[in-house]
Amino acid sequence: MRIGVFVCHCGLNIARVVDVKELVEYAKTIDGVVHAEDIDYACSDSGQEEILNAIKEKNLDAFVVAACSPKLHEPTFRRVAIRAGLNPYMVEIANIREQCSWVHQAKPKAALAKAKDLIRMAVAKARTNRPLERRKAEIERSVAVIGGGVAGIEAALTLADSGIKVYLIEKNPTIGGHMATLNEVFPTNDCSICILAPKMSDVWNHENIEVITNAEIDEINGSVGNFRIKVIKHPRYVDESKCKGCIDDCSSVCPVEIPNEFDYGIGVRKAIYIPIPQSTPLYAAIDWEHCIGCRLCEKACQPKAVDFSQQPETLEIKAGAIIVATGYKIFDARRKTEYGYGRFKNVITTIELERLLSASGPTMGRLLRPSDSTVPKRIAFIQCVGSRDEKTNKYCSRVCCMVSLKNAYAIKERYHDAEITIFYIDIRAFGRMYEEFYRRVQEAGVRFIRGKVGEIIENENGNLIVSYESTLEGEVREEEFDLVVLSIGIEGNRDVATKLGLGIGEDGFFEVAHPKLRPAETNVKGIFLAGCASGPRDIQDSVASAGLAAAKAAQLVLTGETEFDPYNAYVDEEKCIGCRICEKVCEFNAVTVDRKAKINPNACAMCGICVAACPADAIDMGFFSDEGIKAMIDALGEEKNADPLALAFACWYCSYGAADLAGTTKVQYEPNVR
Repeated sequence: MRIGVFVCHCGLNIARVVDVKELVEYAKTIDGVVHAEDIDYACSDSGQEEILNAIKEKNLDAFVVAACSPKLHEPTFRRVAIRAGLNPYMVEIANIREQCSWVHQAKPKAALAKAKDLIRMAVAKARTNRPLERRKAEIERSVAVIGGGVAGIEAALTLADSGIKVYLIEKNPTIGGHMATLNEVFPTNDCSICILAPKMSDVWNHENIEVITNAEIDEINGSVGNFRIKVIKHPRYVDESKCKGCIDDCSSVCPVEIPNEFDYGIGVRKAIYIPIPQSTPLYAAIDWEHCIGCRLCEKACQPKAVDFSQQPETLEIKAGAIIVATGYKIFDARRKTEYGYGRFKNVITTIELERLLSASGPTMGRLLRPSDSTVPKRIAFIQCVGSRDEKTNKYCSRVCCMVSLKNAYAIKERYHDAEITIFYIDIRAFGRMYEEFYRRVQEAGVRFIRGKVGEIIENENGNLIVSYESTLEGEVREEEFDLVVLSIGIEGNRDVATKLGLGIGEDGFFEVAHPKLRPAETNVKGIFLAGCASGPRDIQDSVASAGLAAAKAAQLVLTGETEFDPYNAYVDEEKCIGCRICEKVCEFNAVTVDRKAKINPNACAMCGICVAACPADAIDMGFFSDEGIKAMIDALGEEKNADPLALAFACWYCSYGAADLAGTTKVQYEPNVR
């Protein structure tokens, strides 16, 4: 076999650490290599042309590109192979950037030795490669959108308007998400629900959208083009075909009062309730956990809609693609014990303030102190509670500064004599019109103090003493306030992560395939991310990301079919002894045994468990074959190393991406890992 090696400089990303010229000369000494050269940027048009010409001139059978991660440009070089008349699976990538030069910047000699090993191992793998063919499969012309917040709503409408069937799955009794509970939105200070409610109605009435509320994902099987989703729809104990949304009759007789989660605990609701006045769908629901079974609501309901016989319902959904729009969780301010949240009644959070200022909130828009229902005059906002903090979350939540500015301005509009102080580390007004809004808030008379609040204590009249360090003046001071508002951050909502097989970042949000080039895609083909599922976003960015996710999903399902890389497991029937072990270990129901094992390529998750479990060595993977892996191990042992080596077996779908992430974030580790 005639093999070529092409070593990329990647500007200085590789060449600054690794001697590229020496790598080329070394590659020429490897058995089977008939051509080696260096290229400034192998992925560029000119770089691709160089590789293409070399393949033709040297009559290469396979080639290795020593460059960046295969997760980034492997498809690029496979297309070059096709143009040159080679099978695309005769290409190997030696990852000498993310997993070498970027993680061993201070040890160039060791990095060079590692790069040589990686190239030698890639050449050994290339020698075992055989021409493979991609397979095609039909795609379900439907998309499941998980999460009914503003991002899920936008994605669903975009897809449905393109003629695609959409299943919108929401865990709460109504769609709308967090945005439905907000008072106003920045920087225009528009009424939040006034903007969102028409879209909620459009979703509910769209002929291509099936809204499934009060539901949760139980199980997800299959793969791109043919996902099978099991959904548990919890009973409302209210017949939706009869309920008229006239909640007063049934709720007025309910003797149970509990904190209203849609008011974030500052208001109360009954055991039978409609979450918000604009709920979509506008049906009542009974909270079974708190219902005492008195059945008074059943007697009071004139349409006879209350139905205690309802049971959980299991729905089976088939979808060609999935969009995850599960949003975020609100930071629990009780974790910052020094601020007294949960102990002092007049310490509240920004999301609770939203409900106090909202006309549909528990005080009908009046700002009243929780302790005595009086209007506070001196109000303090404390920024970065649960964000930019080594003890809680290191990242910036991106929305907190603007939320405080918005609410401070809203208070000043209603209560002109209110004295408002915002304690901040940095005000991050990064979006269009945000800086102008910041100036408007300053001009309205809101005071800004750059400093860190150390502690809050309560005095005998319920007022709050805030101790803080002014970082501009270098002094520690105390001030008294009637009300303190904690500007809380947001955290990743990873409820469905394990069921989807998606990676979670260090920050707790879902990992994207590539933060710059593929921000809506995941490591699982056919699953896309929208809104805050992949990180903190404001409403504008959430809507934009939802549009991108919808476009990617539509691009996939509208083709009618998809192609798969030949990575799935296959059975050598001559070796198979029919022991059924592979059938037992497969979690994806991809294996059936009728004397001999058969693997459904559309259901195969390409995890390789069956390959490892087979006692007859009758199962192998198409591209990641046993022969290829053994050849790489043998190649590593061909040359002696002064230091003991650690050989890492990284799963292509998860841990390999984590190793790449270490490179992109420039995490430095010992260079003896191969």
